[in-house]
Amino acid sequence: MSTPALSTRGLNKNFGSLVVASDIEIELPQGVRYALIGPNGAGKTTLINLMTGMLKPDGGQIQLGGEEITALGPEARVRRGLVRTFQINSLFPHLNPLEAVTLAVCERQEVSRTWWKPITAYSAEVDEAYGILKTLMLAQVCYRQTRELAYGQQRLLEIALALATRPKVLLLDEPAAGVPRDESAELFAAVTNLSQDITVLFIEHDMDFVFRFASRIIVMVGGRILVEGTPDEISADPRVREVYLGSAHHG
Repeated sequence: MSTPALSTRGLNKNFGSLVVASDIEIELPQGVRYALIGPNGAGKTTLINLMTGMLKPDGGQIQLGGEEITALGPEARVRRGLVRTFQINSLFPHLNPLEAVTLAVCERQEVSRTWWKPITAYSAEVDEAYGILKTLMLAQVCYRQTRELAYGQQRLLEIALALATRPKVLLLDEPAAGVPRDESAELFAAVTNLSQDITVLFIEHDMDFVFRFASRIIVMVGGRILVEGTPDEISADPRVREVYLGSAHHG
């Protein structure tokens, strides 16, 4: 059996008497598109923060490709291939997407400090950045200032910046939040069409998108994993209907 791209064992986190993660055990195989769902306060973002090193667990282990990373800081995890999307709205507003992603590629290669070189010295980095933007359907706007992009395009640019780090596992915390519905469909289509070398875990509240684009779904409730399965298995599970889907459909 192949090694999971990302796994957790016995992951626990408390804030005082509030339990936000209790004995979390998950395994994400390589290349799978996972959705993480659950009602507000279920602990979804906390789990992402634990995985990325933004929060330190009180107990348990996190492994990336079979290597334990529990004690590593966020930057060390990024270098090993565990990446979450960046919030682009406050970053690079005066750069265009090609400039921003090229900068991220240079940062990964640790050549960004040789800023005195002419741009022609970075043709390979520019080509890689353009290829990433093309994959996410952003090539046609690659010379527009970031602040002028449609909101859905800005969210795709966040993903492009993450892809510039060459991730093995990509974590997306509500990538379509605030994005108009027609743009959301394009965003999720781009995510599902990413290379199968990349495992994706995304948090999303829109069940239509979850069931359309995720190949497997993890349901969290009260800091615990309630159930994991295929979209068909999750939609047929009475526990899920009771604690999440039912409340979502009834307001």
